[in-house]
Amino acid sequence: MNRSWIFIFVGAVFEVVWVIGFKHADNWMTWTGTVVSVIISFYLAITASLKLPVGTVYAVFTGLGTAGTVLAEMVLFDEPVKWAKLLLIALLLTGVLGLKLVGGSSDSKEVAR
Repeated sequence: MNRSWIFIFVGAVFEVVWVIGFKHADNWMTWTGTVVSVIISFYLAITASLKLPVGTVYAVFTGLGTAGTVLAEMVLFDEPVKWAKLLLIALLLTGVLGLKLVGGSSDSKEVAR
């Protein structure tokens, strides 16, 4: 797997952490973790967009982050599990997978450093 795709997936995990942190942080330590997660997730998304199409990076990054956040709220914070939500998350992840499969690499548009 291309390293840029790994950056997107890891960045999406950090996105889930900071989104949940914005809702549940209540002291300096949890706020620090939230801010660090924001920085890491955006760094990884920006780094991935240097090699992959920006639209694909954004769609996959936010799609995985959205699905991960909804699932984490259900698992960790007793958000009600609704079949319609699970079906829509599956649809979202299908679209994300489709973008990954057709996204490929965009080496000709690589940004010079």
